[in-house]
Amino acid sequence: MSEQNRDEQEPIVIRDNRRVNDESGAPRTPSQQGGGAREGTDAPSADAAADASPEKGRDSGPADVPTEQQLTEIDRLTKELAERTSDLQRVSAEYANYRRRADRERETMVPVAQAALISKLVPVLDDIDRADQHGDLTGGFKTVADALRKVLGEAGLEAFGAEGEPFDPQIHQAVAQHSSAEVDAEQIGAVMRKGYRQGDRVLREAMVAVVVPE
Repeated sequence: MSEQNRDEQEPIVIRDNRRVNDESGAPRTPSQQGGGAREGTDAPSADAAADASPEKGRDSGPADVPTEQQLTEIDRLTKELAERTSDLQRVSAEYANYRRRADRERETMVPVAQAALISKLVPVLDDIDRADQHGDLTGGFKTVADALRKVLGEAGLEAFGAEGEPFDPQIHQAVAQHSSAEVDAEQIGAVMRKGYRQGDRVLREAMVAVVVPE
């Protein structure tokens, strides 16, 4: 093969690998360097590379649709939640009713217990009254007796049954009776033993003698 034919088939290519421009001193771009793309061929830009990315412009696809099994599970959980909510509401209502009932019972039991205690102290008051009638209620004994009467009075204890009061068989126990032209209705003529009550509760009836009209 002649030298002329070899020159035509193998052109000489000059590559400029300098990284700095001789005139301005600025860095050379890859397209200006010898190792870049061939002359007349533009290097792909960053935007073009981004557009070529497989993630660019990919559709998100349709939203996930629950399967029949998932729908069945959701329905089961919904019904179970409704049942648990109903159970909780029922328990809450029962507890509220229990509290109201307990409060009512406590309000009823406190006066009953208090009345039972006071009833046991009534005979002590009888002894104090007898001692007072005989003049024995003096000194420290009188101080204690007055304090006891005050405390029981503050607790609601009240004595009843006095001469001249109308006779009431509901709260008076008649142990004697005589007639008199000076009365127009039955009334108490004498008191053998005082009666006591606490509010509307009669702790002990009064023992009396009744005077009736002739």
